[in-house]
Amino acid sequence: MIETIRWTDSGVVMIDQTRLPREEVYVTCTDHLQVADAIRTMVIRGAPAIGVAAAMGIAVGMQQASSADQFDEICETIRRTRPTAVNLFWAIERMRRVFSELAGRDLPEIRERLIAEAIQIRLEDIAINQCIGKNGAGLIPDGKTVLTHCNAGALATAGYGTALGVIRAAIASGKKIDVFADETRPFLQGARLTIWELQHDHIPATLITDNMAGHFLHSGRIGCVVVGADRIAANGDVANKIGTYSVAVLAKENNVPFYVAAPISTLDLSLASGAEIPIEQRAASEVTHVHGVPMAPEGTEVANPAFDVTPNRYVTAIITERGIARAPYLETLRNLAG
Repeated sequence: MIETIRWTDSGVVMIDQTRLPREEVYVTCTDHLQVADAIRTMVIRGAPAIGVAAAMGIAVGMQQASSADQFDEICETIRRTRPTAVNLFWAIERMRRVFSELAGRDLPEIRERLIAEAIQIRLEDIAINQCIGKNGAGLIPDGKTVLTHCNAGALATAGYGTALGVIRAAIASGKKIDVFADETRPFLQGARLTIWELQHDHIPATLITDNMAGHFLHSGRIGCVVVGADRIAANGDVANKIGTYSVAVLAKENNVPFYVAAPISTLDLSLASGAEIPIEQRAASEVTHVHGVPMAPEGTEVANPAFDVTPNRYVTAIITERGIARAPYLETLRNLAG
């Protein structure tokens, strides 16, 4: 299994996803500032993985802290890294609850408990992804191609993956399927990460550019679309990597089921709809350059939202570790969230 992130005595070790697939390099973060920078620069990315990194960042930050009074400052540094993926804030709040329960305890005990909680969050994430895969495997049609967008695999989580976890589980159940992966401009997570990951597991995979999705959805070859999510509103609107909305509309037009695979921690039932989800704006250089090489004239004006929101009417079902939600999502998501 691909190991995205782990806790060690030396610090938080994570695979550097900015250097894949050309180099498989692991970095060690020894303080919370390094973890925050890794999240911000997408050394680690994907909503569940960001959540694990946030928890471990807080734990490693408190290892360096001289006083429990520094906890809030460490949490705030991690909180400011990326605004869209709700798992980041979920993990911070979970670590806050543990810290609150330890009020008045000495610093060594606080550190020990925070480390234990961060390690537990990682282990739970892997188990949750395996449950998502098991719950979603039956939805994947045998003998067809599955289209995915961006990377919602082991690299986007602590291991196994959400959307790719469903694909892995379907294959493990005996289904004969292959995968079409959108390249996912502008950061090319599909090309760089999803294809690398599927090749790593010997799963048949074909890379297509984002603007080929409609052609192949119309061809009859695609049995379903499976994507991940960074935040899901109470009504079932889904924020995911930019371009997901376009794929969902094209899937609906061509009567291809569109599935979202995500853990319960990605639900944000405090938001009535996707209109309230904050959309991260990223650097122009991600659009104008590819691996540092300029592709556009100097001084080009750029808009670079990292995510878009797919309205719930395009979502056939949302696959979670607790079961599958279908419309009306206001009821089914609330029931799954408990």
